[in-house]
Amino acid sequence: MDGQKEKVLDTLDKPDCVQEGDFGTLVAVKLYQDTPLGTKHMVVIYKEVSGIDGFVLTAYFTRRPSDTRRVVWKP
Repeated sequence: MDGQKEKVLDTLDKPDCVQEGDFGTLVAVKLYQDTPLGTKHMVVIYKEVSGIDGFVLTAYFTRRPSDTRRVVWKP
């Protein structure tokens, strides 16, 4: 994920959807056409501490996001 900080921040700021994660986490997902691996979804797993504070646990690219997790937000 070296050099992908902007995509991680963009995924958190403007996700395509947010899914419910495990242990109180949330999963932000966004599709990118131009990644080092071709067209991939960026998945960012994060935890909200308050309405204005939180932290990222991990981020990765995947071919497709989970279709079994509950969607908690979608534009």
